[in-house]
Parts: sequence; structure tokens; C-alpha cells
Amino acid sequence: MELEKIQQEIRNQKLDGWLFFDHHNRDPLAYRVLGLPVTKGPSRRWYYMIPAKGEPMGMEHRIERGQLGTLPGERIAYSSWTEQLAALHKLTAGMSRVAMQYSPMCAVPYVSTVDGGTIELVRSLGVEVASSAELIQVFEARWTPEALESHLEAGRRVDRVRAEAFALMHERTRNGVALLEVEVKDFVRKGFADAGLITDSGPIVGANANASNPHYEPSAEITSPIRSGDWVLLDMWAKLDQPGAVYYDITWTAFCGDSPSDEIRTVYETVTGARDAGIKRVTEAIAAGHRLCGFEVDDAVRGYIDSRGFASFFTHRTGHSIGQEVHGNGANMDNFETHDDRRVMPWSCFSIEPGVYLPNFGVRSEIDMFVGDSAAIVTGQIQREMALL
Repeated sequence: MELEKIQQEIRNQKLDGWLFFDHHNRDPLAYRVLGLPVTKGPSRRWYYMIPAKGEPMGMEHRIERGQLGTLPGERIAYSSWTEQLAALHKLTAGMSRVAMQYSPMCAVPYVSTVDGGTIELVRSLGVEVASSAELIQVFEARWTPEALESHLEAGRRVDRVRAEAFALMHERTRNGVALLEVEVKDFVRKGFADAGLITDSGPIVGANANASNPHYEPSAEITSPIRSGDWVLLDMWAKLDQPGAVYYDITWTAFCGDSPSDEIRTVYETVTGARDAGIKRVTEAIAAGHRLCGFEVDDAVRGYIDSRGFASFFTHRTGHSIGQEVHGNGANMDNFETHDDRRVMPWSCFSIEPGVYLPNFGVRSEIDMFVGDSAAIVTGQIQREMALL
């Protein structure tokens, strides 16, 4: 646990402390920030308070001592309900505003892991509970130089597998040989394994109407053919098979032939134009040293699509935080599913992936952006032209 750094961030956000709580492993964020191993249980509640200044303090049930491991500070033992309440009084003594894994109106559900009853309990002590969303970003979403390099190397390998998958589709559709979506999926997964990459699921391989389902994933039981004249969407995410590695996540699209329809071209140009509007919003804000929030990037992208008349066909947020999990715990580019007013933090990464999903086909274009101290970059190849396979 980086106690000094945590306390500095607590002070930066003008909080009196950060109160951690768990019961039955509800809050994986707490274990990662505190550096605690995740074990079976706990079947009884534990709490751990890190004050803005001074020594931390925890409380554990008497039949489950040791839940807080070797974390610094006094341990208060409790058994009864009244003892628990008295211990909470001691943990929060002199404090008026503390952070917990909570989000008002569940606006940021990724950090809202503490149950409503526990929030009420802490408030009953006369303490205001603030969201830890910004604190979590510092300790979950910010990368090390080693993490960035793992992302860039994963990107190089994923981009090669993507090119090989497109080559497979080109060869098979041009030669009139049957090819199923699930075959492309299996090809990509083997390519990942051969390249030393791992992933939690996917990829998404969707032909024609299946490309309009943002979370479609073919299987042996559910798959469609890919033929000459078809539209195909390929969404891939993977990371190096090593500790601390972070994900690379992209979506490219292609037409199996030489002459896509005007409708396909119009939608493709709309989506890639919206993607570029998002990239521009980020790069200009970071270069100018301006504070940038996730919802502002979503507004720039969604506004572009709206101006082209496709607003009702863009049915998800613009992008998500990326980390050791493909959907990380930093700011999302979102003013649609949620109003994400978290700042886009230096040394963090996120996707920009607008889509337009019509009944007969869908287009999405996804890139990853890394924000450094004074500049933001797209970390891999950008699909500038429609792939004609």
C-alpha cells in the first residue's frame, strides 16, 4: 500500500479520510488499492480508515482477526452490533467528509460497490460520504512506463493478427470458399496464443446484421457465413501474457468485395469522422493543459454523429477506460449511459469507439488513446480507409 501517496491524494481532494469496507469480497477495488490478498470470505465485515494525516485504523470481527493483514495502524476488535457502531465512531472521530466506494445516483457504477445500508450507517454518525471515484482513478487507472510499453507491444501483435484475419477473409471470399464467423474468431484466438497474448473473451466477428449487435460474439452454435459482398466488423482485445500487462482494444471493419454501397460508405465516413472528432477534442485539450472530463469527449463524438442524422443509431457510450482489465476503472468517455464527470487523468488510457448500427449492418471504429503529462496519442494503427477484401 502506498500510504503516503494515498494520504496526499486524500488531501488534494479536500477529504478527511478514505474509509474502506468489505463483506463477502464485494469490493475488489479495496483489496487492490490496499495491497491485500483476496481470500475466501470475509463472512464478517471489516473496515479500514486512512485519514488525510496520521495513522490509519482498522476494525475486524473477533472471529476473523487478520483480515487486514499487515496494514499499518491500530485494530479495533468487535463482536456485537453495538461494538461495531462504537468502533465506527472511533474510526471517523473528528471527520466530517470521507470517501467510500460510492457514486451518487450510481452515476459511476464501476466504483459503486458499498451497499446503501452501509452508506446510511456511516452517515448516521454525522459524516458526509463522498465518492472515491477520483481517488480510485489515481490508483487503478494510471499506468506505469512498463504498463505503457506492454500496451504498445500488445498493439503491435494484435494489429498483426488483425491483418492476418483480414487476409484470411479476403482469400476465402475471393475464392468462393465457405467461411464462418466462428472460424475467424478461432483464427484470431489462435493468433493471440501464438503471439503470447491473452484475452478474457472475444473477439467479436459480425457479418452484415450481426455487426449491428455491439456485443455479438459467434460460437459453434450461433454463427453466420461470410461471403463475397458481405460487410464484416472485427473487434479484438488482448494483452501480453505477463503480470501487470494492460489491454489493447480495437475495432476495424471491411467490405468483402470492391464496390460497397453508398449507404455503407456514408455510415463508414460518419463513424470515422466522429472518431476523429473525439481524437481532436482530446489532443487539443491535453496539449493546452485544460482539464478534460469523459463526458466532454462523448459530447464531441455524439455531436458529430447527430449532425449527420444518425444519432438514434449510436446506442452506447463513446469509450471506456482501459487497464489490466479491458474495461478499466478510470474515466469513461460517456455522457449517454452515465454522466461521467471524472477528469481524464495523465498516464491513463481509454478507447474512442463510436458506432452506427442500422438494421442490416453496423459500423464501429475503435482506437485507444493514451494521455501523457502534456500530450495525448493514439497508440496503434488507425483505420483511415475502408478495407476492401
